[in-house]
Amino acid sequence: MKERIFIKTHKLHRIYTNLFAIAVMTTLLFSFTVHTLNSNFFKELGISKTDADKKITQSFLRGYLNVYGAKNVKNIVLGNRGAVVMDLLTYTKQSVNSDAFKKEYAELKEANKPKEYKIKTPEEMRKENIESNKKSVASMEALVLKAGVGSKALYEKMLADSKKQLKEAEDPNNKDVDGYAKNYPGLAKSFKESYQQELKKWEDQYPANHLLFVRQRLQQFLEETKGIDFSAELTNINGKKVFVSKVYEGKSFRWKMAFRAGKEVVEPARTFAEEWITEINQTH
Repeated sequence: MKERIFIKTHKLHRIYTNLFAIAVMTTLLFSFTVHTLNSNFFKELGISKTDADKKITQSFLRGYLNVYGAKNVKNIVLGNRGAVVMDLLTYTKQSVNSDAFKKEYAELKEANKPKEYKIKTPEEMRKENIESNKKSVASMEALVLKAGVGSKALYEKMLADSKKQLKEAEDPNNKDVDGYAKNYPGLAKSFKESYQQELKKWEDQYPANHLLFVRQRLQQFLEETKGIDFSAELTNINGKKVFVSKVYEGKSFRWKMAFRAGKEVVEPARTFAEEWITEINQTH
């Protein structure tokens, strides 16, 4: 009996996960903390607004969905899911203009900014080589002083080699440093160009205006939920439902998640996303 209850509850949680994921466009990456949605909405879900915001934050910032914990999942599943989705989407749209969202976005953007790697100048390389060899000489000198009769000769030979390497490093005409100096301009230019390319990709992925980032996610949602055949036939294999069509079975996880959410959820969400994109295009 307990096993049947667990399975039933697990299935309800899974359905709610799908519904919630579609509702917030699956790939938005931030917490939403404005106070514009009627608190009764969250009460009906059986979850506090604070907990809902935390779950959204965990879900999207960490890259997985974590929306379990709503007490009244069953009522939502059996009710008007399309209406619930529209409420959640409205909440999402209002949220992206909040200071909390903008702060989350700015932090995410900065965290993903590429770091520029500056190669050593010939002079820096020369200085580091000298310092390294000086340390080696000092270390060998200490070993010679502590060495016993049987190992002293070996350490003295190693000390002599270290002093020779230090002298070569201090030579203003050191061949290795001279060769590096000749190649340095080309290397520095190559590293600079590579960094500029990475910086451009970063700026494209994380625009200065947070709504342009939102637009990218909305477009991704539309692409991932395009052409879903909600009448697709399923079959049961080893207790797991799979598509009869191998083409559909090969679809992405998000495509399948949208299929499970259902037409009454996905189509209103797609319309909402299209209208939102148009609005962003007109104002930015």
